[in-house]
Amino acid sequence: MRARLFPHPLLTVLLAIVWCVLVNEIKLGTVVFGIILGLLIPIITAAYWPDRPPVGRPIKLLSYLLLVMWDILVANVVVAMIVLFKSNKNMRPQWVVIPLDLRTPEAITMLAGTITLTPGTVSADLSEDGTALLVHALDAEDPAAVRDDIKQRYERRLKEIFE
Repeated sequence: MRARLFPHPLLTVLLAIVWCVLVNEIKLGTVVFGIILGLLIPIITAAYWPDRPPVGRPIKLLSYLLLVMWDILVANVVVAMIVLFKSNKNMRPQWVVIPLDLRTPEAITMLAGTITLTPGTVSADLSEDGTALLVHALDAEDPAAVRDDIKQRYERRLKEIFE
């Protein structure tokens, strides 16, 4: 019964919070409508999620999301400094191949999305066999350092969460 009413409990909470943020006010009606949306949308879309990925450690997922939000803030400042104060001839754009230890599509998608959301990097391609991700870095002296940073900072945490 619980699984039918709450097919995706984390999504229910997230949708309710996002609704309140979008409306930009926290009133009883806004919260109630956010909860209603948070309950209805997962129920309606449950048929499209038959093999929902297991998230065995929601606390680690939350800490990962906080880390990513912090990295996005820091990267915005870094990219702004690059754009404002660095000439094009002094920039060192690089293509970096990230060999993947992740195997689940959800974890790989989270990693690619994290890289793309972080200013200064973008996920460009996934190898056909899913074992490597091609990333473009706006300004990187050492491609190996970018690769190691992504693997240690993001991939390792995603492996703990999803696999």
